[in-house]
Amino acid sequence: MPKMKTKKAAAKRFKKTGTGKVKRSHAFTSHILESKSPKRKRNLRKGAYLSKGDQKRIESLITYL
Repeated sequence: MPKMKTKKAAAKRFKKTGTGKVKRSHAFTSHILESKSPKRKRNLRKGAYLSKGDQKRIESLITYL
């Protein structure tokens, strides 16, 4: 059976950590930034981890990362 292909769209958005968690970035950071508070924008810059339910879905898309 051939290898599974990595979904490139998912590979650009998610990274696996050494412990097996999946990192993601926050949404709502690209435009209409004047109406958002500096604190909110600052916190959106930080990375986050996927929840367990989402992690199972995404791991099948980024098998070899």
